[in-house]
Amino acid sequence: MTALASLRVGGVVPFSAVDWPGKLAAVVFLQGCPWRCGYCHNPHLQRGDAPDATPGVALDDFLDARTGLLDAVVFSGGEPTAQAALPDALREIDARGFAAGLHTAGAYPRRLEASLGWTSWVGFDVKAPARRYAAVTRVPGSAAVARASLRLVVASGVDYEVRTTVHPALLDDGALLRLGDELASLGVRRWVIQPFRAQGCADAALVAQAHEGARLDASLVARLAERVPAVEVRG
Repeated sequence: MTALASLRVGGVVPFSAVDWPGKLAAVVFLQGCPWRCGYCHNPHLQRGDAPDATPGVALDDFLDARTGLLDAVVFSGGEPTAQAALPDALREIDARGFAAGLHTAGAYPRRLEASLGWTSWVGFDVKAPARRYAAVTRVPGSAAVARASLRLVVASGVDYEVRTTVHPALLDDGALLRLGDELASLGVRRWVIQPFRAQGCADAALVAQAHEGARLDASLVARLAERVPAVEVRG
């Protein structure tokens, strides 16, 4: 059995132009995540043993049919590094001639490190400044794990962007500025900030606390750009 066939898959988007900037990609959503972020828009992917997860056997045929039509394949989740087969699956993607991308929050640094040699781009989710991390992930110790993973990505030479979702009840202006300082200290050069969106969120309290159509203040974004050179507000 190939590594692709052993993956637990929660869904596939055949064509996407937004999951890897500048690339036309298929997105494979992998099942399982050890963290429980309240604003997660894919809560159905959190359980690794979810009954509706399907084996990745059909991925081989799926990708064969898209050779020459796609630039890349992106593994998303859930948390892709939760699956032991991920590094070998990325190697198989590379061998097929597709560029391989990865969306991750860095929950498993060793597996992420094993994956980076086969990965051409990483979208890395940073949740909060260190002292607020567990308030977002609901898992103690998640800040240290995420920082270790982000250091690996920055040092790898692989193209990447750091992304942060901003919910007003979880990240105020001061927290964002502290996070900007932390990212700058790690050498992060590109930071995408995305306002919270209620769609898909299963936490009714977080939905109620968010202002519909809220936007990040331009002066705050300018202060963040003093810390990280390339700051983009997306969404």
